[in-house]
Amino acid sequence: MPIQILMPALSPTMEEGTLAKWLVKEGDEINAGDVIAEIETDKATMEVEAVEEGVLGKILVPGGSENVAINTVIALILEEGEDAGALEGADVSAPTPQNPTSSPSFEASPGSGPGGTPQDKDEGGAGSIPVSPPHPEPALGRGEGAPRIKASPLAKRLAKEAGLDLATITGTGPGGRIVKRDVLNASASAAAPAAPTAPQAPGGFDLVPLDGMRKVIAARMTESFRDVPHFPLNIDCRLDALLSARKDINEAAAEDGIKISVNDFIIRASALALKNVPAANASYTPEGLKLWHDVDIAVAVAIEGGLITPVVRQAQAKGLAAISAEVKDLAGRAKARKLMPEEYQGGTFTISNMGMMGIKSFASIINQPQACILSIGAGEKRPVVIGDELGIATIMTVTLTCDHRVVDGAIGAEFLKYFKRYIENPAMMLL
Repeated sequence: MPIQILMPALSPTMEEGTLAKWLVKEGDEINAGDVIAEIETDKATMEVEAVEEGVLGKILVPGGSENVAINTVIALILEEGEDAGALEGADVSAPTPQNPTSSPSFEASPGSGPGGTPQDKDEGGAGSIPVSPPHPEPALGRGEGAPRIKASPLAKRLAKEAGLDLATITGTGPGGRIVKRDVLNASASAAAPAAPTAPQAPGGFDLVPLDGMRKVIAARMTESFRDVPHFPLNIDCRLDALLSARKDINEAAAEDGIKISVNDFIIRASALALKNVPAANASYTPEGLKLWHDVDIAVAVAIEGGLITPVVRQAQAKGLAAISAEVKDLAGRAKARKLMPEEYQGGTFTISNMGMMGIKSFASIINQPQACILSIGAGEKRPVVIGDELGIATIMTVTLTCDHRVVDGAIGAEFLKYFKRYIENPAMMLL
């Protein structure tokens, strides 16, 4: 009996993904450990390895197919002694998964695209790679010699059910392929009453289709801003002592290749402040508030087409050098689309730093289910009162956005008090 290859779940929250590319073709010999496909999620592109041996008998879901549900049968492997006749009547229904995060013929690893080069943005997913054209498909009722219509199997079925002609639908998938969203949009347009045509601005516009990452960002931020009662707290911190300490540390540790950034100090100060105020290192659930034992700090990293938040685990137990090395590694692999899901999921607190972009202050949307996110503005020279005289100091404005269901104003203010103390007295972070 042919072995089913199923669409794997590459993270606990994954429900569907894009089968970006097949790296093997029908008739190829497959050995355990061979990389046979690339799959895009909302955050990353993953290489998929075979765990069964045999001959790839039939590809059921072509490369470039979007919105493929997990546990969908995407191909069949012929076992030793089987020929193509075994494919006739083969069961292609998805089995009830014993473990929804795995499939019997797949193992996944982070992919970097052909030749090990970073992919461009795909999410959700975090990367998009050149996609091989889909397998040839019939012309779907067109006359002989007419150009064929490229459409995913799901799009064909939905179009048939809705009574839509695929020839009238514009595809937004790879290579102009018609995918699920195109059919749904066409169906909605057909059902909606005609609206008066509004005058168009001169020059028109370019429509950039939503990729997986942008869809996830849109959904998560909308849900958070709609459902979470946000409130911001602002405080100014003097950076002069920290900048001086940073200079001394980097000069002393230069031979060891250590270079501490201001952001490393911020992560360390946040971790220590959360240990002082554990009520801020929490999450809301309908059953109660989760007070986390470890401080796992997610650090927002801008990548092509979106944002990803790699997590520094147990930050409260790590010194500046360890934090610096870990952040450099995570940020580098995030931009190369090589993070595993467990490396960017499950933080307890988030830091977003836009100071290097010249932003003086801002308030971020909370990254659920976390209760707080700290927004870091630029350090800049400002006039300040020192004693009874006017002076100049380097000031950084930070904003703590809180989930009022978890963190009241007094708790947020207490966190900022400790954070400011560590930032303005950096020697305390070395204890």
